[in-house]
Amino acid sequence: MHAKTRLLAAAAVAVAATALPGTAVAAPGAPLPGDQLARHCARSAEGTTLTCSFDVAPGAYEVHVAFGSRTAAADTGLDAEANRGVIAPVATRAGQTAVRSVTVDVRTPESMPDGQEGDGTPGLQLTFTGTAPAVAGLQVTARPHAPRLYVVSDSTACDWLTTVQRGWGQELPQYFHAGLDVANWGVSGSSTVSWPASPRLLAALVPHIRPGDEVLIQLAHNDKTTAEAAYRANLAALVDAVRARGGSPALVTPPVRHLFGADGRITATGRIVNSLGVDLPAVMRDVARQDGVPLLDLTADSEALMERLGSDASWQLYADLPAGRSQTHFDAGGATVIAGLVAREIAGAHLPAAGFLYPTSADRA
Repeated sequence: MHAKTRLLAAAAVAVAATALPGTAVAAPGAPLPGDQLARHCARSAEGTTLTCSFDVAPGAYEVHVAFGSRTAAADTGLDAEANRGVIAPVATRAGQTAVRSVTVDVRTPESMPDGQEGDGTPGLQLTFTGTAPAVAGLQVTARPHAPRLYVVSDSTACDWLTTVQRGWGQELPQYFHAGLDVANWGVSGSSTVSWPASPRLLAALVPHIRPGDEVLIQLAHNDKTTAEAAYRANLAALVDAVRARGGSPALVTPPVRHLFGADGRITATGRIVNSLGVDLPAVMRDVARQDGVPLLDLTADSEALMERLGSDASWQLYADLPAGRSQTHFDAGGATVIAGLVAREIAGAHLPAAGFLYPTSADRA
C-alpha cells in the first residue's frame, strides 16, 4: 500500500471502527517458540520479504505470531493466502515483542472459489508485510470447529490474487482476533442471478454451512438489468438457503461507485440504481425488514464517507489499474477502509461475529 493511501485508510478506519466490542488478544509478551518459523519460512533472495508455507489441508487454522526484534524497531503485518490482510501492521520498539493471533481460512482455489484466477498455491501461505518487518516466532494450529463468517458477494468484496484490486472481504479478517474463520466466497462478476446458478458457488457452499455460521450477502453491482421482483425473489431465496442449514444470513447493501454529480453528491448510478431504475439498496433494505434479516447498510456508510472526503480525496481509495483509476474497485487501503465500515455495521447489528472484533481500530495494530 502506498504511504499516502495508507495514511488516508488509517484516518478513515479510525472514524469507521471506533468502539467496536470484543476482547483484543494482542499484547506485548515473550516470543513464541520459533521452530515453525525456521521450518516453514524463508526470505526472498534480496532479503526483503519473508514468506511461509504450510502443507495443510483446506480448513481453518489459528496463526500465532510474535512480532518484533531484539535489536531494532520494527513495523510488521501479516497477509495470508490470496493477499488477505489478516493482521494490521504492528509497531514494536527494539527489544519489544507483540503477540497477535488470527484464524485463517484455507481452501483451493486460493482466491475466488469459482477458480477464475486459477487454484493458486495449495496449503497455507503467509507473507509478512509492513515498512520494517521482523518476526520472532510463529505457530500454526488447526481449528476445525471455529465458527465461520461467510462473505457472498461480487468483485467489490472478493479475494484478488493477481491484481492490485482488493475486496473488502479480503481485508475484513484484520478486524477480528483469533477464533472466527472469515471465509470469503465473493466472486467477480456475480449477481443475484449468477451466484446461485453456479454449481461451484451456492451448491458448493451450502453443505459447508453449520448451525450458527453467519453469511453476509452483498450482491447488487452486477444486477444491472435485474427487475425489482426478480431481485427480491433472488435475495429471499439466498436467505432461505442459508436458514435451511441453520445458518444466520445478513444482507449487506453494496458500496457506492466513485460517481459524483456537479453538486458534490454521489449520483443515482453511483448509489447502485440499476439501468431499469431499480434502487437495489432500497429493495435490499425492504427485503431485510420483511424477512427479519439483519441489514448492514454499507451503501449509506460508503456514500457518507465518499462525500465527506470529496471527489478528489476519495479517488485514493480506488484501484489504479492500467486502464486508469477504477470507479468501482478498491485498492488495499480503500478495501481496508470499507472493511472497517462493515466491521462497524457488524458491531451495530450485534451479530455474533461482533464478539470477535477488536475493541478499537488501534487495537488491531
